[in-house]
Amino acid sequence: MNRYFLFVIIILFVGIGLFLIMREPPVSQNGDVPPEEPQDNLIRLTTPKPGDTVRSPLIIEGEARGNWYFEASFPVTLLDANGNVLVQHYAMAQDEWMTTEFVPFRTELTFSAPAGEEGVLVLEKDNPSGLPEHADERRIPVRFDLSNVPTRSIQLYYYNAEKDKDAAGNIQCSRDGLSAVERRIPVTQTPVQDAVRLLLKGKLTVAEKARGITTEYPLEGVALEGASLKTGTLTLAFTDPQNKTIGGACRAGILWFQIEATAKQFPEVTSVKFSPEELFQP
Repeated sequence: MNRYFLFVIIILFVGIGLFLIMREPPVSQNGDVPPEEPQDNLIRLTTPKPGDTVRSPLIIEGEARGNWYFEASFPVTLLDANGNVLVQHYAMAQDEWMTTEFVPFRTELTFSAPAGEEGVLVLEKDNPSGLPEHADERRIPVRFDLSNVPTRSIQLYYYNAEKDKDAAGNIQCSRDGLSAVERRIPVTQTPVQDAVRLLLKGKLTVAEKARGITTEYPLEGVALEGASLKTGTLTLAFTDPQNKTIGGACRAGILWFQIEATAKQFPEVTSVKFSPEELFQP
């Protein structure tokens, strides 16, 4: 009887071992696990492709499984770099959609000039139930062609410590260290917000860095959510989930001054406040 139980235990261990071996993902010769295949078994986009440069009107074509549609359509949204909706429309099935097979779709989007070059095309599974377990979407990064879009010149204010020293050579952490760089942005109805958002990206050229211009931007998680202007006072609402704008009077002040100067170049802005008020504090 003991031999019988021992035999069963051995068989069990052998079976578990084989199961674990079979579950191991294939490994290449250099020891790397190969990447997973793209998930295109529900929806496939023919045009535009990820990273394509697009302009208005934008034609969107591809194919999706019948269960991606509801009543022969599904929502399509085009977002700018800040997540603002440029246009929302529906893609229409070009064939019988009540099937589990792929069905071609097409739509055309007409939109106004965005504030920046980067954007996202969102193809959303139609979900009439509203249940999260039935929701799905595909996000495709695109770039906007702004070559024929009217632009305006603005100044972004960053920091140069060499300009901010007293007679003894000590850094003062003052507005004296601010240095302007010129940029061009599309003409929109929100130039102040566009300028501040561009400032937060912290993109300096090689030549500007060689002049001693620096910045801590971008700060992880810090984003401009909106703005309001009342009798010359501009209130900028930010998100800062990781408290990246807080810490050290000198550092917080320099971060503050860069945004303040960038906003106050616009004549309608005479003073700047931040919301919540705890931002950019020592």
